Parts: sequence; C-alpha cells; structure tokens
Amino acid sequence: MTDPTPLKLLNREQAILEFNRRVLAQAQREDVPLLERLRYVCIVSSNLDEFFEVRFADMLEAARDPLSPVSGADVDRVGRAAHTLIDEQYLIFNEQLMPLLKEQRIVILNHADRDEPQRQWVQKFFEREVRPLLVPVGLDPAHPFPQVANKSLHFIARLSGKDAFGRDTRIAIVKVPRVLPRVIKLPAHLSEGRQAFVLLTSVIRAHLEELFPGRKVEAFSQFRVTRDSDLEVDEEEIANLRHALRSGLTTRHFGRAVRLEVVNTCPAELSEFLLEQFGLPVAALYRVNGPVNLVRLNELIDQTDAPALRFPHFEPAWPVRRLPRHKSIFERLKKTDVLLHHPFESFEPVVQMLREAVLDPDVLAIKQTIYRTGAKSELMDLLIEAARRGKEVMAVVELKARFDEEANINWAERLEAVGAQVVYGIVGYKTHAKLLMITRRENGKLRRYAHISTGNYNPRTARLYTDLGLLTADADLTADADSVFRQLASLGKFKAPRRMLLAPFNMHGRMLELLGLVEKAALGGYKSARVVVKINALTDAELIHALLRTAQAGAKIDLIVRGACMLPPGLPGVSDNIVVRSVVGRFLEHTRVLYFCWGAGDDDTALYLSSADWMSRNMFRRIEVAWPVLDVRLRQRVIDEALQPYLHDTLDAWQLGPDGRSVRIGSSGVSAQQALMRRYAE
Repeated sequence: MTDPTPLKLLNREQAILEFNRRVLAQAQREDVPLLERLRYVCIVSSNLDEFFEVRFADMLEAARDPLSPVSGADVDRVGRAAHTLIDEQYLIFNEQLMPLLKEQRIVILNHADRDEPQRQWVQKFFEREVRPLLVPVGLDPAHPFPQVANKSLHFIARLSGKDAFGRDTRIAIVKVPRVLPRVIKLPAHLSEGRQAFVLLTSVIRAHLEELFPGRKVEAFSQFRVTRDSDLEVDEEEIANLRHALRSGLTTRHFGRAVRLEVVNTCPAELSEFLLEQFGLPVAALYRVNGPVNLVRLNELIDQTDAPALRFPHFEPAWPVRRLPRHKSIFERLKKTDVLLHHPFESFEPVVQMLREAVLDPDVLAIKQTIYRTGAKSELMDLLIEAARRGKEVMAVVELKARFDEEANINWAERLEAVGAQVVYGIVGYKTHAKLLMITRRENGKLRRYAHISTGNYNPRTARLYTDLGLLTADADLTADADSVFRQLASLGKFKAPRRMLLAPFNMHGRMLELLGLVEKAALGGYKSARVVVKINALTDAELIHALLRTAQAGAKIDLIVRGACMLPPGLPGVSDNIVVRSVVGRFLEHTRVLYFCWGAGDDDTALYLSSADWMSRNMFRRIEVAWPVLDVRLRQRVIDEALQPYLHDTLDAWQLGPDGRSVRIGSSGVSAQQALMRRYAE
C-alpha cells in the first residue's frame, strides 16, 4: 500500500478561492433567474472580503515568520489567483449581467447616460442628501492622511492650482459615509418606462468638483482598503473576556492593510500614493472595472420590482404529520424523536418548543448555546422572558463568533441583566456546538428535552442554509447534552458522554477509529466497505491521510465538501477510490453528515450528524458535538435526503480534480435541492 504521508495536499487558500469560483459560475447559468445571478456576484464579493480580512491576512502574517512553512511564493500564487477571480467577476458583471438587465429595462445610469431632467434630479439629491455629510480633507502637514476604516469607501482627488491660503495642496480625500444608500432608484416619471438606478459613487463623481470651490479636479478615483479584521485577544492574560472584546471592537476596523481596491481608470500617481500610505506592495492593488464593492448592489436587487427575475417563493413546510400544529411538542417527543431538515422544513418548531417552554410552569430550566443568532432574535427574547419568569436560564455565549462579536456581547449583557447565568465557554476554545436543553417536572420527576443541530439558532439563515436538527427526549442524548453544559460551566474533568462525541476530547479519535474499521474491512475483502462524508471543509491532515489509507485499502469513499478541500482526489494508486463533489445551488450547503460501513450487520455501520467540519480547528480548538442517528427510520431518511440526492446531482454538482480545480458535472438533469423542494412542497 502506498504511504500517503509524502503526498502534497492542496493549498487551503486556493481551495477557498476555487469554492468562490464555483459560486461565481452560478452568475453565468441561464437557468438561474437574472437578479439571482447578480446576487451570486454580490455573494462572491462578500466572501472575498472575509477571505482577505481573515485567511489572506493570516497567510501574510505567517509568511513574515522565517520558521513558517508559508513562503512569499505561496502568497504571490494565492494573490494572483485572487486577481484572476476578481477580474472574471467584473467581466461577468459588465459583459453578461448588465446587458441582460438592460434588455429587461433595468439600467444603472452613469452621468453621461443621464438626460437633463435626470441630471437635475441627481443634482438636487446630491445637495439635499449627500453634500451635507461629505467632509473633504485636503492633505498638508496639519491635515495628514486620514484614518481609513476597513472596507469604507473613499474618493481620492488630485486638484489643480493652489488652496485658499496660497499653498500647493494637490491631494484631497473624501470619505463616503456608510449611512448613505449606495444605490438610488430614480422616480418613475424620469425613467422612461424602465427601472433606472444611479450609484452613489456616480452622484458624488458628477459633483466632486463642487466640493473644492475655485479648483479643478484633474484626476480622481474611488478606493477601498481591506484590513486584517481577525479579533485577537490573549485570553490567558485577561480577567474579563467580554470587556476585552468590547474594547477590541473599536480597533478592529484599523488593522493592518492587506488589499487596496481602486477603479481601473485610477492614475498610477494616485494608486502609488495610496499604496505608500497603506504600506502595501503593488501586488496588493486591485484595479476593478466597475463599482468598488459589488456587495452593495444587493440594494439594487432589493429595490427592483421584477418577481420573474427572482427565485420563485419557497415556504418551508411544517412537519404536520410528525408535529401536529397547536399540539404540545413535549407530548409528541415523549413518543418519538423528530428530525427537521432545513430549509425544506420550517425552523419554527424549534422556536415553538422554546416558546412552549417559556410559558409552561412545569419547565424549570433552559440551557442553550449561542453562536450566531443575529442582532434581532426571537429565541434570545424568549430566553430573556424565561429568566424574567423565574426559570433557571443558562446561556453559553460564544463571544468570539467572527463578525458576530458585538451582537453576542449585547445579548450576553441583556441576559445577565435579567438574572440569566451567562458563561463564555472555555478559554482558548470556541463553543460551536448547537444545543438547546429544557428540563421539565413531570409527575414528580425531572425529564429533559433537547434540540441538537448542525446549524445555528438563526431563523433567517435557517431559510437559506441546509441543516439537520433533532428534537428529542431520548434519555441518553439529553443526558449527554446536560453533561456538555456542565462541562462548559464547571470546567471539570472530561467524562465521555454515552452517545455523543465531543471535540476537542474524543471526536477526532472516533473519526479515525471509524475510518480504521472501514480500512480493516476493505483489507479483509469486504467489497461494500464505504465512507460518505458531507461537510463544509476538509483540511485536517490526519483525517485526510486516514481517508487515503482507507481508500487505498479498497474502500469506496465519497466526499461532499461544499468549500475548501485539501485532499487531491483521483491520483492513481493514491486517491483514485475517492470522489470529491461540491454542490452549489439556491441554498448554502451547511449540513454535516458522516456515514461509515464496514460490514453487513446492523452494528457494522455508523451514521453521525455533527456541528463540526473536518478541520483541525474544529477538532482541537472548538467545542463541537456529533451524535449518532440510531432510529432506523430517521437514519434512512438522512441517507435518502442528505446523502443520496447529492451523490446523484447532475445539475448543481462539481467534481474536484487532483490539481484542485473543479469541473461542473453537468448542465441538466437532477438537482438535489430542487428535488427536495418539490418533495416538501407536495
């Protein structure tokens, strides 16, 4: 058997860019509604912002360490790939989507495109809404280059002549306030039967010279800088994590610069000046052919009245056969567990269970993990109400949920204010597990109910992400959930749960053990030895090498990996028994399902659902749970809905090659997501 250890794994950062290339390809699909195609362009911009803020920033930092395996050549390679992807993104936007929108009488009008009445309206809008908020800064020794926050939009201008004091101050900076809309819809009477929009940058550009009376604007450009935004605090050295993070939020927007975006018409003199100010090399300059920050074009999508150019409305189904409406969820769970498949099924039963618990005088205690709930959350409001009603409420709030820190800090403070017990997990470990546990007094005894999920407690994203959740009164699983909460609160010695796996303690080891069982069965000649893993990312080297050993033993391995995958499949004699697929559709694939088969008996298979991806950070630096699906009906349902359709998808699926590039499997046939939507709509 080939030793997989020398195998060079695929680069993680390039794997992330490859995922975004798959998302961008959605913008070119003729079977996707036009405004949704534009939305995919916006999604890629948002994803790339986070890529530069976190992953690329970390890569740059690592490359500065002489002991790091990351080299300057690695950084250059990833940077070139990012340049190529962004150039392709703007090409699709300009050459494909904008002409198609124009055919649908949806237009973005530049200053040159606007007729006189439209220009007059824009002039009045500028004077009324925009100009009062603009503060141009002319640069001189008393007015140094201003602090430029992460991803904030600015203009740079080169001016002619001298200023009011007779000095040769040639460069000025104009900050564009975040409070202003980036896309403005013209009134219908000025649009000639079309839906006409103007971009805020076009409005400012047309009137930029008015900000500098008596001087000419010789050259100008929009620009935006992306900064390292990973919020780092030394948890071992601080007394109060919440206070430290609250302080850190004020400085996050001014981390080290990693990328500078300007329009492609920006004169070299101005771009070089900006690079110097931000301490960036030429490779960090991104010249874009269009609006800087395409994310804000979501405003155009939201304002456009064209239902036919959007995905048809889909309403998640209420599982009425398993959970009759207006009946007690607790009473139902005494009889059977309930599996929910989002977004095809509604998230509302989870909210309803918590609502029932809050109103039920027999419910004594509620415990919940909080990772990403959003700034507004009925679930959090219900926890607050439960505490007000005198119930014991424990909330494990993950303060370091990236880019949700402020919302989570606010929820933590509101919960503490009403007497809830709030803990922040364990120092150095993010709490990523998704658990809700309710303790109820029944006939003089205490009984526990739980919700365990692969996804977050966020009803909005539950309509956009695929996830699986289990509502259960199973004595073993609820006891395990209780032990996880006690572990997080007490920091006591780890005691293995009855059924659950818990990272960082025994999850990684159990995954290796299960792969070893499949490998052993394959070596022993069992032809049906099989592994199917559906996750969001595969980057843990030890698990990758275990997968390779299992495949080389003869087991068939199917990996459904939405995002970054560092395992190179299809290498002869090394990974030719491994197929890696990725599905990109209407919904974001978020479900984590782990299936292992090493024999023909009922005890020779294992099926787990999990909150964790197969990444080292999830296995060793986070609190994660995985739980087995033991009920035969539920197990078959998971296989039939969350695995099989994705293995046979010929419309939304991509297959990864050994070079790290993906190829779309087909352009017609079966879509797993569409099939599930039809099934639940019926």
